Amino acid sequence: MLVLERRANFGGAAVSEEPFAGVRARLSRYAYLVSLFPQRITQDLGVDLRLRDRATAAYAPVMRNGRAAGLLVETDARSAATAASFRALTGGDSEHEAFLAFSALADRTSKLFATFTEPLPSAGQARDLIGAEAWRELVERPLGESLDERFADGVVRGMVATDGLIGTFASVYEASLRQNRCFLYHVVGGAWRVPGGGMGAISGALEGAARDAGAELRRDAEVLAIDPATGSVTWREGEDEHTASAARVLVNAAPAVLARLLGEEPPAVEGAQLKVNLLLDRLPALKSGLDPAVAFAGTFRLHEDAAELEAAHAEATRGEIPKRPPAELYCHTLTDPSIVDGPRHTLTLFGLHAPARLFAADEARVRDTLVARYLDGLDEHLDEPIRECLARDENGDPCLEARTPLDLERELAMPGGDIFHGDLRWPWSEDDPADRWGVKTSHERVLLCGAGARRGGGVSGVGGHNAAMAVLGK
Repeated sequence: MLVLERRANFGGAAVSEEPFAGVRARLSRYAYLVSLFPQRITQDLGVDLRLRDRATAAYAPVMRNGRAAGLLVETDARSAATAASFRALTGGDSEHEAFLAFSALADRTSKLFATFTEPLPSAGQARDLIGAEAWRELVERPLGESLDERFADGVVRGMVATDGLIGTFASVYEASLRQNRCFLYHVVGGAWRVPGGGMGAISGALEGAARDAGAELRRDAEVLAIDPATGSVTWREGEDEHTASAARVLVNAAPAVLARLLGEEPPAVEGAQLKVNLLLDRLPALKSGLDPAVAFAGTFRLHEDAAELEAAHAEATRGEIPKRPPAELYCHTLTDPSIVDGPRHTLTLFGLHAPARLFAADEARVRDTLVARYLDGLDEHLDEPIRECLARDENGDPCLEARTPLDLERELAMPGGDIFHGDLRWPWSEDDPADRWGVKTSHERVLLCGAGARRGGGVSGVGGHNAAMAVLGK
């Protein structure tokens, strides 16, 4: 087995880096949380992967009637504190009851997750696994319609809807159901957890397993072309070009990149997110009075009322920078302080509805405008400006960096900055019964083993596992 990695470190987007000069803070610079990594893979490879539960599931700060408030959802959404938060925000218990009911419906998809490391089920088998109601509400009709029928409060509706929009530029009402597929991938694996030691601990463990198994790993090795007829792969290291041939070529690049390497016409893809990494000297106090160690431990939802989500999508569709851009944040160090020295905290912000097209004409201006609007939006809910909490690097500059979709294309070779390598697909067989594992391409020797495979699209290892199974004839 020969592994070729175009970057200096193995792991693609699932790496830890120190972006701030002279500051020891190993950030999960691109990816940030893990839900889809099956335990079966860690057991098969014998790797030590520590995923830590967060104390809080989510918090959405709001201003209502001139008063700072918010919706708190604990890890156990049935808790008394969660019920009290729903009651205080919405004036009754019906929204909490509806939230629990819909969560139970979404939880039924966990039966489907068990098939992710098995041959693809048929659509009928998948329907039988999750049940007729979940199939109707999550697969057959737009997610927005299901949520409108169940929730009256826009904050509650938006909190649920966001899982259908992370990295996917769509309205929750789209007939394409792209938002439904995104939602399914965000709930099928259960709780989102923090990788102990940072995201690089995952890729580092997999790299070690590959070396222990006898694979030859080469870094700074950029693949230039693949001949699908012979399995010949040409790559460049430094000034030199090399060629090797193999019975099978497993590709962890996006399908659009693979098409280019094959000399074919690549499909058009587009990412839709802005990732902002911050290092803080201290967590800011909230106007609502909630302990920031509680609010930021889970997913902190900014501008994610259902109306705000739709408005931002409409503005970005028109080519405008959203006035109140939606985003979600969380503090890695509240769950795992090992990635920094001292009492500092990281804050990861993932901005939604920021398609690559917005950045095309003037990337720096759009990036800086969005960052300013995120920080200003946070300040609406804070007792002290977030900018005053930022740590400084050895040059005296604030510890803040933003990665646009165009950055991801340049740095990670993700076309359009699409974190899913293309539109997510349903995790069952649809159009090619012969594609037993969901990794086939139009060339027999070439298989997809990354996010572009069916049942890919996240920090999961699923694409690699299933490509291996296909090669082994399982």
